[in-house]
Amino acid sequence: MHPAFSVIFLTTLIGVGQGLFLALYTGQLYSVVNVLPVQDSYSFYGLGSLLALAFLVGGLIASVFHLGRPERAWRSAAQWRTSWLSREVIVLPAFMVLTACYGCIHYFDLNPVLFKFSGEFKVDLSLVVGAVNTLLAFTLFFCTGMIYACIKFLQEWATPLTVVNYILLGSASGFSLATAFAAYVGSELVTFYGAWAVIITLAAFVSRSASLFRNARIKYKSSLRSAIGIRHARIEQKSRGFMAGSFNTREYFHGASGQSFRSVKWILLLLVFPLPVALISIGLGSDAFLILALAFAIQYTGLLAERWFFFAQAKHPQNLYYQTV
Repeated sequence: MHPAFSVIFLTTLIGVGQGLFLALYTGQLYSVVNVLPVQDSYSFYGLGSLLALAFLVGGLIASVFHLGRPERAWRSAAQWRTSWLSREVIVLPAFMVLTACYGCIHYFDLNPVLFKFSGEFKVDLSLVVGAVNTLLAFTLFFCTGMIYACIKFLQEWATPLTVVNYILLGSASGFSLATAFAAYVGSELVTFYGAWAVIITLAAFVSRSASLFRNARIKYKSSLRSAIGIRHARIEQKSRGFMAGSFNTREYFHGASGQSFRSVKWILLLLVFPLPVALISIGLGSDAFLILALAFAIQYTGLLAERWFFFAQAKHPQNLYYQTV
């Protein structure tokens, strides 16, 4: 498939925003049960939510460049009963609205206690809003992954690993950003977020490596013989019927050389996994914001390469005909 950079930025940016929100809410939950120290609502949860919202808005802006007629974008939600894309279009704005509400509750200190349990633990408004938004975050991850995993004839995508990778890679980038953000505001949660960023990144490495291993061993169901109904042992295509390019040749093939394609794979494996883990480990030892920020920047750059590779690796059956001859 042809990797559209608008979709690459859309999926990676909203993944960071989702992951960062999950990190913020996880920290709040731990503080409620007195496992972690309570953080300042204004400087930590309020500004952190604003940062998450900025990434979500950036992803939404990127999606506009993928539309031929942006003024008709609202119609993309019409098929929500059957389309995972329509479901994503509905869930994303809902998640953004609740992220903004969660941030405003902390930023403006509009956080009344709703009830208590065990006589000690207080459940305030931000916890309830955050719980609902956590469900939306995972729903959004699931919808985004299923847009691709439900396409059965693209065998590289038609696997549960597609959804798992979207969840783990988005969460890893979000927790990496949370680690740098905690260091920037002087929070005590730097080590907590850094440890989880490393754990989730390693889990993502296992999941993404499994998908690469699987895709390298796919036995494709379609061939030139099955396409034209001829069972001859050797079929050689001499012409594709035209000399110039077309929508089919542009949209369903990445156009990169085999060497460039393989290089992107090794670049993503290096930038997304070992380098961020090493930098986070170094940054945690010195509590250095610049090192932790560099870890996130490198990981996000690697995610751009990962998402390009994800789209480019999918081999559309129509390329059996529209091949280079």
